[in-house]
Amino acid sequence: MDSGLCSAKFRHTKGVQTMSKWYETASFYHIYPLGLLGAPAVNPCVSGETDSESHRLRQLIPWLDHMEQMSCSALYIGPLFESTAHGYDTIDYKKVDSRLGDNDDFKRLVEEAHKRGIRVVVDGVFNHTGRDFFAFKDIRANRENSPYRWWYRGINFGWNSAYNDGFGYESWRNCGDLVCLNLQNREVKDYLFDVIRFWIHEFDIDGIRLDCADCLDFDFLKEMRWMTGNEKEDFWLMGEVIHGDYSRWVNDEMLHSVTNYELSKGLWSGHNSHNYFEIAHTIRRQFGDNWNRGLYEGRVLYTFADNHDVSRLASRLNERRHTKPVYALVYTLPGVPSVYYGSEWGIEGRKEDGDPALRPAVDLETISRNPPIPGLEEFIAQLGKIRKENPVIAEGKYRELLLTCQHYAFARMNDHEAVIVACNNEDTEADLWIQPPIEVNQMTDLRTGDTIVLEYNQLHIRVAGNDCALIRLN
Repeated sequence: MDSGLCSAKFRHTKGVQTMSKWYETASFYHIYPLGLLGAPAVNPCVSGETDSESHRLRQLIPWLDHMEQMSCSALYIGPLFESTAHGYDTIDYKKVDSRLGDNDDFKRLVEEAHKRGIRVVVDGVFNHTGRDFFAFKDIRANRENSPYRWWYRGINFGWNSAYNDGFGYESWRNCGDLVCLNLQNREVKDYLFDVIRFWIHEFDIDGIRLDCADCLDFDFLKEMRWMTGNEKEDFWLMGEVIHGDYSRWVNDEMLHSVTNYELSKGLWSGHNSHNYFEIAHTIRRQFGDNWNRGLYEGRVLYTFADNHDVSRLASRLNERRHTKPVYALVYTLPGVPSVYYGSEWGIEGRKEDGDPALRPAVDLETISRNPPIPGLEEFIAQLGKIRKENPVIAEGKYRELLLTCQHYAFARMNDHEAVIVACNNEDTEADLWIQPPIEVNQMTDLRTGDTIVLEYNQLHIRVAGNDCALIRLN
């Protein structure tokens, strides 16, 4: 195994040596490959058409270099399974979508990522299959005599479907092309666990992001956690969960993490209303503050400003200048930060314009030369470098230090060191005075490298308008 992929590193908390897993300190880059690589909307293997381009996954090798420059240590890429259209209507779980290339293309991509010390996490679409999946096609052909009639939920041969199948079935959110699997069926579970083992052994993937995890059977998730842990000790399971108590999924029996949609909403709406109280309240509720415990204390959730299912950050913010403080919070608040491809340059895309607007083809060289928000890529890359070089940001406890509608400062700290993050959502420069949370020997501005001295026993931070400061104390 490449030295850059050691599974854990030591950390010290209150004098006790503990272990930090790679996925607790990672910085993620998120790719929706069918969109980024300009694949056809309908799979030619289903429509009967021919695709003049092939092996699109090979075009992602330069993107790995870009991720490395961004100090991203993990790639979440998906969906990848052979599918009919958008990627979540699976046809074949053991075949890379032919619009992207073949299994060897993806194997090489993972190998190249691992050479750069980048972990690879893929989409696991296990709640449903597409209508062209072999088991559902067998039910359509053989009806009551199909050995797979119990593989799906709600099969009723006394009903009919919108496709006039002559039987009814349960589908995800009434999308008839997404047929819900029966995850309480032993044969279905064994089949899907065999699929996961295949992806671990064949491609050496490092984790799975579980599509619509809030719909998955809890016993299925518990068995998956046990099985994947035995296959690969540091294998990461992260679930897509929109609403609810995240601790129902993130625990020692089920998942390591879930998508933090609650914080994601607060990041853009808190800036649009110039109200840092919204964001700070979310963090207090989730992870606690100086005096109170949070609902998810000790858990590491997946933090993002946008993704392939929601409007781009640049389209949600009233002031695009707020992208800097938003990403500062993505990288420094409790959680695992993620950047969705293209958003590091500030590209736009609105959910109301349909999913393709959120998942465009992007040429790396072209967008780098002419970004919609100049300087944003470099700023996020700097955040990634600072986070990587200062582990206390990911591993330290959170302490709120200052809060107004326009200004928000907090520390990520342990007993011996701290990084103070100060954000300003005003257009004008802010003078902030903060009491250091630890005894100070040295203070360094992590963005400029300048040494800072206390004034009147306080830390005096000048934060530019719509910007942030990161100060290291030790």
